[in-house]
Amino acid sequence: MMKRFLIIVEGEADKKFVSDYFHHLFQVAIPQNCIIHTGELSKSTGGYTKLAEEINIVRMKQNTNQGGVNLVIFDADKEPDVRRKELETIREQHNVEFELFLLPNNKDKGELEDLLEQIINPNNKPIFDCWENYEKELVKQDIPGRTPPPLTTPAKKTKIYGYLEALLFNNQKEQIKEKKRDYENALHWNLDAEYLEALREFLKCNIERDE
Repeated sequence: MMKRFLIIVEGEADKKFVSDYFHHLFQVAIPQNCIIHTGELSKSTGGYTKLAEEINIVRMKQNTNQGGVNLVIFDADKEPDVRRKELETIREQHNVEFELFLLPNNKDKGELEDLLEQIINPNNKPIFDCWENYEKELVKQDIPGRTPPPLTTPAKKTKIYGYLEALLFNNQKEQIKEKKRDYENALHWNLDAEYLEALREFLKCNIERDE
């Protein structure tokens, strides 16, 4: 049995991953009205600051009033302690209740893509090895007219795109997009990875009803 719950994430990419992981963990699809990203209700792009928008505050309070638990799963970014304090300030200022988890593992700096790097199928590690060699070589290059060096290395999102693009065939390229990815594809991802233990416990403790 599950408690009533509402999961709030930052964007579409997070929503797809958490939805797939929820299905893997509980063996049921997450009800679509039980997971939203911060910009979804206002039809805008997401982000941690959007949590304080009235439409999101009202939704969380309604869920609390109906006996539900609110779960906020956001990126830690560069300073986890700062981000945690910012979100806790929103909680206090708006008198709203929620449990908080910061990606990638609720303690380190980073974001969804850092988590994804840690849960690839181990057989595919050579792809990331090649990528790391590419980045090392890239920063060594001196391109005339491009100053100052070094060259900019691709963003983490690009690395994940590249990982999937290397594995998928030409007729599967739609699956590279964040909203189309299949995180339950065991050839690409390991949703039983030890790295996910903190997120696993967070979801189970807050969603599963005590017998």
